Amino acid sequence: MKENNIVEEKSFEFSVRIVNLYKYLTTARQEYVMSKQLLRSGTSIGANVCEAQQAQSPMDFLSKMSIALKEAYESDYWLRLLQKTEYLNKDEYNSIISDCRAITKLLVTIVKSTKENNK
Repeated sequence: MKENNIVEEKSFEFSVRIVNLYKYLTTARQEYVMSKQLLRSGTSIGANVCEAQQAQSPMDFLSKMSIALKEAYESDYWLRLLQKTEYLNKDEYNSIISDCRAITKLLVTIVKSTKENNK
């Protein structure tokens, strides 16, 4: 991981939180379907951000960051659904959704500026 790469650091830490949440949901709450979807989308954010750092071109970078952004939006969906179906209480939800939305904002900025710079 590159030093001072905020989006890479935040997305990695978010992935760690998602893995731990998955373990909690499957063991303590006996929830397997939505938590698996969240595990896939939540960890995919960081994987795509990491992959983008080795992009072969500006368009490849944009593609990977756009995928990371889509995965962030999907993770937001699963977190909202888990909260509404009472698998996550309000405090658990608020704690992790704020991280998800902070990463989403970073990715939106990166995708927009990359598009602008490559016109």
